Amino acid sequence: MKPSRDIKGLLDIMEALRQPETGCPWDVVQTFETIKPYTIEEAYEVADAIERGDMHDLCDELGDLLLQVVFHARMAEEAGEFAFGDVVEAVTAKMIRRHPHVFARSDADTPEAVKAQWDEIKQAEKAERQARRANRGLPHDGAASHLGSIQRSFPALVEALKLQERAAKVGFDWSEPEPILDKIEEEIGELRQALKERDRAKVADELGDLIFAVVNIGRHVGTDPEMALRGTNTKFRRRFAHIEHELEAHGETLEEATLERMEELWQAAKAIERQLT
Repeated sequence: MKPSRDIKGLLDIMEALRQPETGCPWDVVQTFETIKPYTIEEAYEVADAIERGDMHDLCDELGDLLLQVVFHARMAEEAGEFAFGDVVEAVTAKMIRRHPHVFARSDADTPEAVKAQWDEIKQAEKAERQARRANRGLPHDGAASHLGSIQRSFPALVEALKLQERAAKVGFDWSEPEPILDKIEEEIGELRQALKERDRAKVADELGDLIFAVVNIGRHVGTDPEMALRGTNTKFRRRFAHIEHELEAHGETLEEATLERMEELWQAAKAIERQLT
């Protein structure tokens, strides 16, 4: 086989990898469950490439993510459920259906109107999905409830954000950001009390409440908490690398350095960043 710009080449490669007698021993034994973590990981690596502004890496990571789609589709085809073509047809049908203002007649001519129209279409799709599951004899999946469409498999920060957004649509929301700051301070106080009591279960519970409140303030000020935290993680990596580099340059090691020495270098890294910005 040779590299190709045609999707069929990738589909043929995956088919070959999954052949029981001649394929790759690792690929042959994989299942939806064993591949699932890699699918999530590849999505995060796409996000990382975007944040770093590395278009070469982004191209490569998008390919890895596409491979995950092809892998799942191939396993589904082997099980007689669906094939890659069905995935493509389903998503194209969905995009056409959800964009009548582009592909059909619609009065939605503002971002707000488009969003409202999108929500109406998704509600209709949800009802159709429940009917389809019932026809196949599958149990009710809870998606019909107001929060039911929010997947539990999302990363916790993403799930919290989506739960809050969904609840806000029916008015269960703060009217402005300031009261949320008060709520955050309240949660900090409750966490302090749990720490004093040395109750691990209560500490975990109060910490969760605090993080949930912080997600809420991010939503109100238009900042995605997942992306904000990822940005902070990147910043932490950069500043800690500065500490390592400076210690090495002076013949020191991380293990030998005192906290005060590392804090000094951390503040130096922050000063450099301020100068650059």
